[in-house]
Amino acid sequence: MLRFFIFLLINFAALGLGGILIGNPATNEWYQNVNKAPWTPPGWVFGLAWTCIMICFSFFMYEASRLYSFNELKLFYFLFAIQWILNVLWNPVFFRFHFVLIGLLIIIALTILVGWFTFWGFNKVGLSGLLLLPYFIWLLIATSLNAYIYLKN
Repeated sequence: MLRFFIFLLINFAALGLGGILIGNPATNEWYQNVNKAPWTPPGWVFGLAWTCIMICFSFFMYEASRLYSFNELKLFYFLFAIQWILNVLWNPVFFRFHFVLIGLLIIIALTILVGWFTFWGFNKVGLSGLLLLPYFIWLLIATSLNAYIYLKN
């Protein structure tokens, strides 16, 4: 169970670091003034969604690490690290530097990568692969929000 807590720490570190790098979007004047998609959820939904996503993702990572050896998961862990970097990187690129197109490219890459994890999870970890669906679905929504901002501003 220690591995589960390690994955929780790693995943929530990504959220924390991302938060430090962007500040508070609710007080971000640029973000408040862009044309946002009509389906943009209220701000509180983001924190709740990411908390649930990272708990599910951590449990999935724990299950994968429990079922397979480190040597069997070298590519898996490498892609996990890339996912972590993309997840953190998107925040300052989009919110701080306002590079909306680069942010869109980052979140598309992240969505594809999490799609791979989802597919891999269903095939290799069984029903625990379902734990990745919230992350994948949320990224599809987030990608659409980013794309809307890119197209409408």
